[in-house]
Amino acid sequence: MTDAMLSTVRNAARLLKEFRSREASLGVSELARRLDLGKSNVHRLLTTLVAEGLLEQESRTGGYRLGVVMFELGEAVRVHLDLHAAAGPVLAHLRDQTGESSQVGVLDGDEVVYVDRLESAHSLRLFTETGRRVPAHCTSSGKVLLAHAPEHEREAFLARPLATLTPHTIVDAAVLRSELATVRARGWAEAINEREIGVASLAAPIRDLHGDVVAAVSIGAPVARFGAVPRRRFARALVEAGEAVSRRLGWTEESAARGREA
Repeated sequence: MTDAMLSTVRNAARLLKEFRSREASLGVSELARRLDLGKSNVHRLLTTLVAEGLLEQESRTGGYRLGVVMFELGEAVRVHLDLHAAAGPVLAHLRDQTGESSQVGVLDGDEVVYVDRLESAHSLRLFTETGRRVPAHCTSSGKVLLAHAPEHEREAFLARPLATLTPHTIVDAAVLRSELATVRARGWAEAINEREIGVASLAAPIRDLHGDVVAAVSIGAPVARFGAVPRRRFARALVEAGEAVSRRLGWTEESAARGREA
């Protein structure tokens, strides 16, 4: 990225920050004065930001105010902050209950980003640091999030080529579509040797107060500790943990029922 491009991005960020004043709207001249930039430069920035939905122009005054996209970004930040507070105690209980590393992941494009994590006390454990990105199609958290994504988003994902990470990675769209349907029906997902040989994980959904799946809670461990019986036991614990975090975010069985009726 060139210095000129960086300067433009910096000025766009400075411009957006001026709207923290919560004034009804701001005009080109006022923004130019505050930013110490030329009016033509400010107008070009405003035009671009309006086109991207970050700002909108009032037809009556010609002034500018924050757009719907900024509201959506703010809501995303709020959800992540709330998610961290809601998940912390539940993750600790889940780790103590299962003895395995526990984490919370969210979907970002075609990847899962782990936003919270507590490490297992086992000497043999996995090291997936907070903030790490992994492909969604070969992780239990990704399967949960894809299974509950809007259908058009899920189908768009399935239409793209899927990377083969191990011989067990599901890369056939029809097979993965069927697996995601199973995840929705039973309420949890598993991934055994799919991202990395010798690694297994299980995940369950986390819902917001509207009943939408906004994250996944999961545990990961070496395959040697994830036999059939432990997986069934861990799956129950995970579903309970997902519901516990969901309740802390405002979800209830009643709200879920209302959502299904709507």
